[in-house]
Amino acid sequence: MAYKADDFFGFSTFDPSRMAQGFREAAEKGAEQSREAYSRMREVTTDATKTVEDTFQSAQSGSFELGMKVADTMRSSADLSIAHMEAMMGVRSVSELFELQSSFMRKQAELTAQHMRGMQETTRKVAEQVTKPGRAAAERAMAGFKAA
Repeated sequence: MAYKADDFFGFSTFDPSRMAQGFREAAEKGAEQSREAYSRMREVTTDATKTVEDTFQSAQSGSFELGMKVADTMRSSADLSIAHMEAMMGVRSVSELFELQSSFMRKQAELTAQHMRGMQETTRKVAEQVTKPGRAAAERAMAGFKAA
């Protein structure tokens, strides 16, 4: 094949409009990909913000519920102690004192066990409520990975 001297580098076949069209297509494709990435990032950020807000809301309501449970426990214990002290004022013998004291200790132990079971159940329920938004977000994220 013989090349002409003026066509040696292929400049005569170079079409600047085709090159500009290629740059334009690449720029449009890059801009579209950037818009899609921004949209996905905005959705993920919004979802994460909602998850954090839900978690804090659950934690706040759960801590309030636990606080009320503790206050109830303290009130019950104080009521039992006051009733015991009032009963102690009317003691007439040592045997009555021992009977009253053992009865108080038994009631106090039963009340404590009952309140501990209640606190344990409330704590379990609060922990489930607090972790629920995070678990849901993780499941959505995993579903997104599986779909992609």
